[in-house]
Amino acid sequence: MKKQKETCKNCEKQFKDSFKFCPHCGQQAKDELTVKVLFYNTISNYFSFDARFFKSFIPLLIKPGYLASKFIEGKRLLYLHPAQMYLFIAVVFFFLFSFIQRSQVQTLDEKLAQTLKKETVVDTITDKGVKDSINAAQLIQKKEDDSIARAEIRKALEDNKFIHGLSEEQMDSLVNAEDFRKNDMTSFDFNTKSVDSLIDLGASDDRLYKEMGMDEDAGLIKRQLYKQSLKFYKSRKGGSILQTFYDTIPIAMFFLLPIFAFLLKLFYRKSGLYAHHLVFSFYYFSFLFTVFSLIIGINFIVDIHDSIDWLVAFSTFFYLFLALRRFYQQGKFKTFIKASVVSFLFLLFVAPLTAFILGMFAFLFY
Repeated sequence: MKKQKETCKNCEKQFKDSFKFCPHCGQQAKDELTVKVLFYNTISNYFSFDARFFKSFIPLLIKPGYLASKFIEGKRLLYLHPAQMYLFIAVVFFFLFSFIQRSQVQTLDEKLAQTLKKETVVDTITDKGVKDSINAAQLIQKKEDDSIARAEIRKALEDNKFIHGLSEEQMDSLVNAEDFRKNDMTSFDFNTKSVDSLIDLGASDDRLYKEMGMDEDAGLIKRQLYKQSLKFYKSRKGGSILQTFYDTIPIAMFFLLPIFAFLLKLFYRKSGLYAHHLVFSFYYFSFLFTVFSLIIGINFIVDIHDSIDWLVAFSTFFYLFLALRRFYQQGKFKTFIKASVVSFLFLLFVAPLTAFILGMFAFLFY
């Protein structure tokens, strides 16, 4: 008796009707489209993900370097894939961080609006005596603010003397310079009254750029800088710049993580392929995002003192030390030195350079 054959609706290949699943593509042989069938795969995959996630999440927190070691050993189905874990936790982190972004953007716009509002109030006062008194009070306040700012800058220069190598005289010269705050965000290095008058008259942007000091032969980047400066001056809002800066951070992380893995490759040249260091970096950054997500989440519920937040953030270095020691199987002293140097290079060079690039990008294209 000839056996009946089924034709798969997915790959259109034939197989015996006794099979419950297509041997070629794996689709169920007879799957009438019911509500159960519609949601079965989605729910099944979701809970399968959850099972592997929770099997991986606890070791990620309490066993530094364990998951990366097991993944390199070949146990790649029991635990969540490093890239998948990183993406999932990163999405959670940036979702929580978005609430902080919104608050900071709004606060920045409000502070700028308040600053400009105070200046406008003084300008509209007609009584000369009252106006002079307010201007005198503002001048005294400005001098006090400048004194505080100079003291803070002097202390920062002292604390980082081993980096910049400036002498006492050079530091004094920088701090005591009259234009040391020339690049302050709320000040403009051009005749604002002339620019305001031209704006009121409806002058073209090119005329405004010229009044602001742009040369006629200015290049593309310089023109873009003046364009964005004028845009900022007209709007008096810095929130858009800050929001653009924050929006580019997730993209930047896709470059920072491989750079971190590259630093590990430099210090552990004989410890496997670059992909091995990348696996370690995925899990370590997953841990970092987990810690920062917990800090943000807890602060939403209870306002924790900043010192505790910084202490928890600083503890991630010790996690790195333990993770490197477990993963690369080296001694305590050697591991501590390498963890310190890698952290130093990443935090003092790679991260600040990235922040500068993101800041420039945010200002040029917000």
